[in-house]
Amino acid sequence: MTDEDRSLDGWEQPYTYEPSSTAASIAAAHPDLEPGTETGEQVTVAGRLMLRRVQGKLAFGTLADRSGRIQLFAPSTSTPDFASFCELHLGDWIGVRGEVMTTRRGELSVRVDDWTLLAPTRRPFPDKWHGISDPDTRFRQRYVDLWVTAEARRTFELRSRALSLARRFMEQRGYLEVETPVFHPVPGGALAAPFVTHHNALDVDLYLRIAPELYLKRLVVGGFDKVFEVARVFRNEGMSNRHNPEFTMLEAYEAYGDYHTHMALTEELVAHLATELTGSTTVRFDDRDVDLAPPWRRASLAELTSEQVGEAVSVHTPVEQLRELCVRHGVAILDSYGPGKLLLELYEKSTEATLWDPTFVVDYPAEVSPLSRRHREDPDLVERFEAIVVGRELCNGFSELTDPDDQRARFEEQAAQKAAGDAEAMVVDSDYLRALEYGLPPTVGLGIGVDRLVQLLSGTSSIRDVVLFPTLRPEAGFEQDRPDV
Repeated sequence: MTDEDRSLDGWEQPYTYEPSSTAASIAAAHPDLEPGTETGEQVTVAGRLMLRRVQGKLAFGTLADRSGRIQLFAPSTSTPDFASFCELHLGDWIGVRGEVMTTRRGELSVRVDDWTLLAPTRRPFPDKWHGISDPDTRFRQRYVDLWVTAEARRTFELRSRALSLARRFMEQRGYLEVETPVFHPVPGGALAAPFVTHHNALDVDLYLRIAPELYLKRLVVGGFDKVFEVARVFRNEGMSNRHNPEFTMLEAYEAYGDYHTHMALTEELVAHLATELTGSTTVRFDDRDVDLAPPWRRASLAELTSEQVGEAVSVHTPVEQLRELCVRHGVAILDSYGPGKLLLELYEKSTEATLWDPTFVVDYPAEVSPLSRRHREDPDLVERFEAIVVGRELCNGFSELTDPDDQRARFEEQAAQKAAGDAEAMVVDSDYLRALEYGLPPTVGLGIGVDRLVQLLSGTSSIRDVVLFPTLRPEAGFEQDRPDV
């Protein structure tokens, strides 16, 4: 459809329109009207025309707004400019004033006593019966998908409620919500490749944050002993059903606790959200039930991997034995990998995806955990956990490394790995080390992937279904102007 396909001569878009009611509020106020009832109540509603049928001197429409749908009843005898009403296109924004009534068949309706075209659609609009069949089109044109795909709207409403509930949960436990920089002078807080940008006035390169962790821990040094942030983060990595280059994390830090503190917080938060949003701690994912009620199983990475590969392995297993196991299980490895990295790669290849029920995988190798505090019983391990649910990582947390000398040594090890070609390795953050030198008390930290949490609670398999505007490849045949900056 083009502009020439319909006549809009003389039409002027109004500057405002003031609905008095929504589809849902009308339905709630009149749940049991008898067929053929006229209430005498006048309302104004606004939204998109999603269905329309003309039967001689009667026209019917379905008006959709944010809350739901309501039928429009338009008799030719009382509807102003009845012929134009009958020529409205699916997807047109309209405002309607009229009486609340029921038809002879008992359909709750608004009689069209007056109507206004608020915005025409100039492209063909899918109807509710056919929707958008191509997933790629759904993601690119979310502004249409939200109207014709009820599941999409429900998912994003659930996401909004989940974030609101999570904030209240944290605040009720004494956490202060804060905001930290998106531009970082050095990338840090996670093992990931960053996006690089340039600040013209300062003439310096900056990095979009891959995690807010190091700034949040600076705040603990500054005396905020319980802080959290709902943070948009950016990682220059591939895309999949579980990965989008920009995503949302809920990160929290608490002084005086250890990793047991935040394991308890995690299972309580997730169970609370499940109950509030779905009515139960049992949710459905990939046609299987998963019970999120605490307590969740806790087992070491070495223990779980040993169960899966059929022989005992740990960070103390000889390197050659670990290499042989990795080859046997199809794990790609590099000569630079030590026993900790080999063990982690073996676990991720053989074990992680098998963990359906909520499981805290604990006690990771120190080699792959540069910000975690060494285990109180084994210095080759750290006090770190990941929560795995339905075979996917949901969160990562650990007792925080507070020793500035140990942290400097770990940063330098990471820098050496970066120099050797590891794009995801960290660099030395001198200001963060300076902050640690002022003293960081015993502290625990946690990062929950909000997008994956919403996937779990909504039973959605792809991250693109829970991100309003996911990152996509450039659209073939569609010219998008790109500014020269």
